[in-house]
Amino acid sequence: MARKTFISYKYSEAQQLRDTIITALGEDATYYQGETSDSPDLTDSSTESIKGKLTDMMYDTSVTIVIVSPNFTASKWIDWEIEYCLKEISRKGRTSKTNGVVGVVQKMAGAYDWLVTTSRKPDGCIVRTINNSKLYPIINNNRYKRRNQGYACANCKSHSQLEGSYISLIDESDFLADLDKYIDNAYQKAERYDEFNLTKQR
Repeated sequence: MARKTFISYKYSEAQQLRDTIITALGEDATYYQGETSDSPDLTDSSTESIKGKLTDMMYDTSVTIVIVSPNFTASKWIDWEIEYCLKEISRKGRTSKTNGVVGVVQKMAGAYDWLVTTSRKPDGCIVRTINNSKLYPIINNNRYKRRNQGYACANCKSHSQLEGSYISLIDESDFLADLDKYIDNAYQKAERYDEFNLTKQR
């Protein structure tokens, strides 16, 4: 089922992936509410003007796709956008719901090792380790915070990639191969967000 989406990204390094995601949405791209290559240039706009345009885009969405690129934390907007989408905002007598959020890890030089490493546990489980220093606190604070832990393996205590965290981090290639799966997972977690200890502020 199509969801109204917004893509949060660092323009200078993730514009192409943003366009690829919009194209991959196919007919569902009609529900996309964020910027496109045809959007007006906001570079010279005031901070309040930019915020106004962004909130208009984000307010009526239900899923936020965050492109996690190597220098995205240098952006002064992305963590603010995540915060806005996680909060319940009242406008004109109507209150928005908390968005589902999914992080898409950008592939660099054909790999994800700038952020993700994999290893095998003694019991055979293959686990991903994330370099948290490359993420915003608001993302780190919404990972591995499920109230019932969300372990994929009770033996080695490895977390479920999709259900262990409110904000799951999905490799670009996996995400593009099955957008509906990951967008719907984010949406469904928002519908039962009380299962997570959410942090809604930066």
